[in-house]
Amino acid sequence: MHDAFQKRPAEAEEGSQAAPSTAASHGDEARGLRVLRLIEHLASASQPLTLSQLAARMQVPKASMMRLLDTLEQHGYVLRTPVGRGYVPGAASTNLALATLRNNALIRVSRSILGSLVAATGETCNLAIPEGNAIVYVDRVETQEPLRLHLVLGTRAPMHCTASGKLFLAHMTLLERRELLAMLTLQARTPKSITDPALLEREIVRIARLGIGIDDEEFVHGMVAVAVPICAADGRIVAAVACHAPVARKSVEQLLQHVPQLKEAAVKLRPLLLAENS
Repeated sequence: MHDAFQKRPAEAEEGSQAAPSTAASHGDEARGLRVLRLIEHLASASQPLTLSQLAARMQVPKASMMRLLDTLEQHGYVLRTPVGRGYVPGAASTNLALATLRNNALIRVSRSILGSLVAATGETCNLAIPEGNAIVYVDRVETQEPLRLHLVLGTRAPMHCTASGKLFLAHMTLLERRELLAMLTLQARTPKSITDPALLEREIVRIARLGIGIDDEEFVHGMVAVAVPICAADGRIVAAVACHAPVARKSVEQLLQHVPQLKEAAVKLRPLLLAENS
């Protein structure tokens, strides 16, 4: 009995050591889930979210949310809008999404849909998403024609001079668009690039009316493109399907004839993308 009595403190001591370890483990898990939830909120939002909005949605004190946002911003997972009104996903979040897509069976379905689109149009087709103040090509199938533009997956491109980019701008409110354009340098990539803010706004209004993005040799000299949106149920644009070709082979008018096929592909891709963003 004496020996048994002597062992009890040791057993209690072991228990007391395990408790902090378990608590720390649960704490790390909670923090990790909080980070993922924050990025998910930003990725699914139709506009930048403010500190107050994020704190309210996640039921976290503002001070704690600010520390988390500062850490994620330092590592590139979130990006603060120029006037400090809100946050959007950063490049690191997009890279993480791309890595997930590359290792996901869904990318095979996406590749098949784009492949069929290339067969129907005869030209390179891609899938792009908005990321901060740019677009990112997340999937792409190239034409077999010798004259073509080669871009690797993950390539970032400007919004103001690409068909998909202008489509993303057209789906923003005027305030959102002005805030985003304040982050941009409207650099001329070709002689046809629109670098005047007033002219660009006029072009965006035209794109919004058409519901189709158009790049008339504005991104790469000698290349034209058209794009159609992929939207969530609430109307928020989540991606764009685009087709581009050299002017030596097709004009913008000829590419526009393929809009019905682009829209069909967008309908097929929509559930895949919404599943990825759910």
